[in-house]
Amino acid sequence: MIPEKTYLGIELGSTRIKAVLIGEDFSVIASGNHDWESRLENGLWTYSLEGVWDGIRSAYEHLAAQTKERYGISLCTVDRICISAMMHGYLAFDKDDKLLVPFRTWRNTNTGEAASKLSSALNFNIPHRWSAAHFYQAMINGEEHVAHTTYITTLAGYVHWKLTGEKILGVGDASGMFPVDGSCYDPEMLRIFNELCTTAGMDAGAIFPKILLAGDDAGYLTQEGAYLLDPSGTLQSSIPFCPPEGDAGTGMVATNSTAPRTGNVSAGTSIFAMAVLTKPLKGAYPEIDVVATPDGKPVAMVHCNNCTSDLDAWVKVFGEFAGVSEPHGDKTELYGRLYNAALQGDPDCGGLLSYNYISGEPITGFDEGRPLFTRLPDAEFTFNNFARSLVNSALATLRIGMDILTLKEAVMIDVLRGHGGLFKIPEGSRRLMAAALNMPVSVHLSAGEGGAWGAALLAAYASMKRAGEALDAFLGDRVFANLSGVAVEPDPKDAAGFNEYLKRYIAGLEIERAAISALN
Repeated sequence: MIPEKTYLGIELGSTRIKAVLIGEDFSVIASGNHDWESRLENGLWTYSLEGVWDGIRSAYEHLAAQTKERYGISLCTVDRICISAMMHGYLAFDKDDKLLVPFRTWRNTNTGEAASKLSSALNFNIPHRWSAAHFYQAMINGEEHVAHTTYITTLAGYVHWKLTGEKILGVGDASGMFPVDGSCYDPEMLRIFNELCTTAGMDAGAIFPKILLAGDDAGYLTQEGAYLLDPSGTLQSSIPFCPPEGDAGTGMVATNSTAPRTGNVSAGTSIFAMAVLTKPLKGAYPEIDVVATPDGKPVAMVHCNNCTSDLDAWVKVFGEFAGVSEPHGDKTELYGRLYNAALQGDPDCGGLLSYNYISGEPITGFDEGRPLFTRLPDAEFTFNNFARSLVNSALATLRIGMDILTLKEAVMIDVLRGHGGLFKIPEGSRRLMAAALNMPVSVHLSAGEGGAWGAALLAAYASMKRAGEALDAFLGDRVFANLSGVAVEPDPKDAAGFNEYLKRYIAGLEIERAAISALN
């Protein structure tokens, strides 16, 4: 029998849109997926809005069909809904709510001038992918649409708006648009930003969404929104929502990492690590974002644009060579073989070197990327070493940023909790991640569900929280009380080998620069 109360989380990730339905015990009742991918158009990474709604409807349709199959009932309503999506990026609308330019995603690195000028003016790191950087870069470029812009939001904010009519954003997602202070945009930084934007003849801060905290009421599903989700008309309107959040926020929730000294790493198309801070950072670093948990605590974030895309490409090639390809082959099984091989490789990869830069990588100073593999003439060129070099490449840039947090800033993280696609093979991924970051890494059974489950938990929190119950208490005492992931300590030999690999990786960045220069 289906639980009396249910909570729906929908997350739009970089390669997959996922819908998850949970009950009062927080376990998954049903789920649905839809694969999609960004396109490079006119030099910018984008998704079409038609693709957004096609994907959401597809994921929801699969979830509703699974619910019908398992429980014999049509899904007419749920108790609360939460929307999540990949953070950052740029969706700009005019006074008539018309999209002015195609959606510019987090993956774009064309905003270097704006990011640099804003970071200097605010004395605060504004990364390339933040919405404020996109808007200011468009202003610097003299793009015509800037003068007509009345509203800027993220992908999660856009979907929430169209489903509820409310132009709002959760504080975690908002903190990837512009710096926040508690539950609002930082007022002094906003004043400076407005002064920089006077040439556009507008109050730039007024075009950002209103900020809400986890647990706040955030509108209701309209009749039009219900049909956007479920064109069959089965889903009823008036379902309450909680604030829309970015994938960083839902990742923190899905890994019980919203309390100080907790940390998580999300590994998928991109890879990023989060550490909830106990005190402000002493310095501002281009490698470190300062964002917020869904309830407004400050978080240090190391975000790398590239993680599994190059791994996916190699796994596809390996599958073709082995005569195993989708849809007949099992991608998870192929990944399992890759990790098993990597674990058998030399800790330093035997002189092999790989760069997984499908796109630019700001942490290492690249506006573009060229995936490449190279090796020393006398390298131990085995498949095991090759597999390990591919995985190490996916983790190397993250380690560069994490060293700033752990060594320069002495940020304490008791254990790093992993989730996302890379952790679908938990044993190999934990060991290799622990070696790369030289800290314990834990993965629990829901890791593969990722942020959609975290979004559903935020919906449950908004409905089930007791008076005065904080988000971290709700998660620790009620959701994760009986869910524990085993932490893997870094093996000293593995950690030492990764350090050797990282030295070679950093020295070899000149090879990557040469490839970008030569291969246009």
